[in-house]
Amino acid sequence: MKRRALIAANWKMHKTSSEAKTFVASLAPRLTQIKDRDVLLCPPFPLIFHVDEARKDTNILLGAQNMYFEEKGAFTGEVSPIMLRDLHCEFVILGHSERRWVFGESDESINKKALAAVNSNLIPVLCVGEKLEEREKNQTEHVILNQLDKGMSGIPESAVSSLVVAYEPVWAIGTGKNASTADAKNAIVLIREFVHSKFGNALAEKIRILYGGSVKPENMKSYMDQEGIDGALIGGASLDVDSFFKMVSY
Repeated sequence: MKRRALIAANWKMHKTSSEAKTFVASLAPRLTQIKDRDVLLCPPFPLIFHVDEARKDTNILLGAQNMYFEEKGAFTGEVSPIMLRDLHCEFVILGHSERRWVFGESDESINKKALAAVNSNLIPVLCVGEKLEEREKNQTEHVILNQLDKGMSGIPESAVSSLVVAYEPVWAIGTGKNASTADAKNAIVLIREFVHSKFGNALAEKIRILYGGSVKPENMKSYMDQEGIDGALIGGASLDVDSFFKMVSY
């Protein structure tokens, strides 16, 4: 089954409102020639409104980099799924390695967020991946499967087909190192097999699985040529509009 590719930009903690608007204004006209893939921008919270305004009358999709699992309440500094929907977000990144390992988010809290996202008609981009020491101990499969099992617990089958999973080996994020195409493909085969075992073949064939981890214009096509890899979650290389468009148009 041919799945529609998804190329996602995670801007992390970068850009001002004027820089974000300039980026979208430069990117949007170039995307008119791209018909067979989806392009997703995930700016920091303060820039979501500005990106949404700038993307009007384009096919650019909008996502957030995180959220809390409650709809409202005394949770200083947090953002709810209702707020993201109000800002016209369609996607939300959950369980990014920086959220797991810098901010200490657990599989349980990530699962609560995934369920809250689905209940608010947001599409989770669920990130999974191993740290270097786990890889060196041959624990990659165990780590990925455990994160998937806990992160997707309770998600209804009706939401699984639109769910996105991103494999991002922690040791390859922002380090300049990247997994070999074989490593990336093997991990993504493992993820699809997990979805097959839990939800059946039809949903396993529909779900989009991305690779993320020091993806750049020079290696983008080599990943996208691998069977089963449906797109990329791009960090630093997505901050420059020329670089990002090269990867969108691989």
